[in-house]
Amino acid sequence: MYELALTGAQRSHLRGLGQSLPDHVRVGKAGVTPAFLQELQRLLRAHELVKLRFVGADRGERAALGERIADEGRCVCVGAVGHTALFFRPHPDPTARRVQLPGAA
Repeated sequence: MYELALTGAQRSHLRGLGQSLPDHVRVGKAGVTPAFLQELQRLLRAHELVKLRFVGADRGERAALGERIADEGRCVCVGAVGHTALFFRPHPDPTARRVQLPGAA
């Protein structure tokens, strides 16, 4: 399981940034496939903050899918509202980071 300790202020900041993002990825009937995870990894490396949309999933399925995506995608779910969820993973190279977290060194 991917571990990244984010403060409440950092999560709030990321959710604010995510409001203006388009949903880059959609999770449909096929669920979490290897192709989906590969695309998620590519997007996280390029953007660090990725919004996705759940298509055709009820509330319980969306919660379970969000946990699975965070676990298998090695990222953190910073917020989920309705049919969208926001995932974050900082770039491994500190000089290439696009998202600056408040209070981070």
